[in-house]
Amino acid sequence: MAKLTDKQELFAREYLKDLNATQAAIRAGYSENTARKIGSENLTKPDIQDFIAELNKERLERVQIDADYVLRQAVKLHERCMQEVEPITDRRGEEVKDEQGRTIFGFNAKGAAAALKLVGEHITVQAFKKQIGNDHSGFIGLNLNKPLSELFEDDSD
Repeated sequence: MAKLTDKQELFAREYLKDLNATQAAIRAGYSENTARKIGSENLTKPDIQDFIAELNKERLERVQIDADYVLRQAVKLHERCMQEVEPITDRRGEEVKDEQGRTIFGFNAKGAAAALKLVGEHITVQAFKKQIGNDHSGFIGLNLNKPLSELFEDDSD
């Protein structure tokens, strides 16, 4: 890795704070007028990318957070959100009962759904995405000897 300038190194360190290239450039001492352009350019430079990746790796090791940790915490959050948290009450403050006379409890449905979505994304479960497949295994030919104007009809009339 080539030696970075002091500004580039500071940019990389600042970028990891909030992942905002423009603000990182400003905090690193670049002009506010050019910060957006410089920030964007810096993110395309391989040496700066490598330094950011190295800093990020060090940070993740330091705080001991990895994909397994995130997944474990998401599962814990989902389980916690699904617990019967508090009884549901009516306007008079009395507990609402089901048909068998048992108290009905509420749970954090939004939190449970968000945690479950995170877990599903982590393990690439795409149950909520439309699955589109193509089982075609034959040959598809295209005659490239004709000009494009002959291959496509003009529908503008």
